[in-house]
Amino acid sequence: MDALKSIFTFMVASTLLVGGALVAGTILAAKKIDKAGDKLQDSIHD
Repeated sequence: MDALKSIFTFMVASTLLVGGALVAGTILAAKKIDKAGDKLQDSIHD
């Protein structure tokens, strides 16, 4: 039973870690795309 519990704990921790990395990557990508869009808009309207 202890082995099953430790495997489950590892799975939960891994899921949270990978999920956090995906969310952080998505946020960083969105910020870069937003900055690129701002630059494009500035170049179009100038």
